[in-house]
This record gives sequence, structure tokens and C-alpha cells, in this order.
Amino acid sequence: MQYRGVIDYGGKAITYSVLVSDRKTMEIAVHPDSSVVVKAPRAASDVDIKQRVSRRARWINKQLDYFQQFRPRTPLRQYVSGETHLYLGRRYRLKVSAGKESSVKVSRGFIFVVCSGRPSADNVRRLLDEWYLGRSRIKFAESLDRCSPQFQRMGYAPPAIHIRRMKTRWGSLSSRGLLTLNRELIRAPRECIDYVVTHELCHLKHKDHSRAFYRLLEQVMPDWDKRKHRLELALV
Repeated sequence: MQYRGVIDYGGKAITYSVLVSDRKTMEIAVHPDSSVVVKAPRAASDVDIKQRVSRRARWINKQLDYFQQFRPRTPLRQYVSGETHLYLGRRYRLKVSAGKESSVKVSRGFIFVVCSGRPSADNVRRLLDEWYLGRSRIKFAESLDRCSPQFQRMGYAPPAIHIRRMKTRWGSLSSRGLLTLNRELIRAPRECIDYVVTHELCHLKHKDHSRAFYRLLEQVMPDWDKRKHRLELALV
């Protein structure tokens, strides 16, 4: 179950989403897109949740201000020659042209997009989205190959990968063992992709974000916090 709530903090409205599930503890997260998400157990009342958010309001506001400072870095995309697009943590300049067959390729710091029809913004966006999705399938599989062996040694088989757009999460692991990854991750550096994959693989053993979960994450990826921080800065 999911619903929304709002509190007032010094005259500023803080809106948050509540995800209710079979969990024992309450968790509050602030994401780079400025969304505030509360994961709460079913036994928690609306009053309990609101009080917890109110007690953490200062920290939430600090996180929102932190992410806001990076907002101007990413202007609205026009999908025209000259603007830059991220791929695996590196910025590439877009070069759009018309040709006999549509194609997208990366070379020498450029993403070359050739449109078989008129190279409109919609056509370029569609071709780029298809290209990013194709690269995601390849690069995310490579990441799983890099990260899964140490979990296989613990007796856990690599999960199947599903790719889709996610508004508030970089990844998730379902109770059936399906690893879902955010399509936007293809824009992040490889080490950040590996962090998200490793984070989710840790849920094979620990379903929640308990101390045991973070001990395992620290064990398999000692620099996970630095990778997480870089990810938060890379895609805002």
C-alpha cells in the first residue's frame, strides 16, 4: 500500500510518500530527485509516521537542500546537436544527422544519432532511449557477472535482471529473487552500477536494512558509501 502525507517545517511543506509493507522497522529516505519516501510496517499508524517524519524534518530538509544545489547541472533536454548526454559516467556531445538508416553509436567523445526520417527531437529521443536500453541489458549483465561470484560462494544463485524506469529507487530485489534495475543507471559510472547491484544482492541474505545487512555490504564492498555518494552526485 502507498499513500502520501505532508508536514510543515518552518513554513516549508515537506511532502512524503509512505510505502507500507511487512517490515519491522520504519525507514526514511531522501532521494536525489527530492522525493521523500517512508517505508513503514503495517502496524504503524498515520500519527506514528507523521511524528517520525516531524522528528527527522531537520535532517530531511538538509538532504533536500543538499540535492537542490546540483539541480542546475541538468537542463531540460532538447535532443539537438551540441548538448551533452551521460553514458557510464562520462559526458558525450550529441551529434544529430539524417541518413538512410537510423543508428546510434559512440565514438571519440560523441554520441552520433542518425535518423532515417526527419531528425526531430522526438525521433532522436526515441532512438536514444532504445540505444540506452540495449546498452543497459549488456552493461547490467556484465555488472552482475562481476558482483555475483562472492554471493555464489555463499550459496546464492545470480538473480534474473529486469530493467525499467523507477522514480525513487536505483534497484530492488523481489521476494521471488528478481533483480530490478533503474534504466537511468546506464548513465552512471560502472563502479556505481556495481554498488547498486551489490546492494541488492545483499538482500538475498538480509531482506531488510538491518545492521547485519550493512555488515555484509561492508564486507563485500568496503567502499560502498563512496560509490553511493558518487552515484547521488552523478545523476542529479
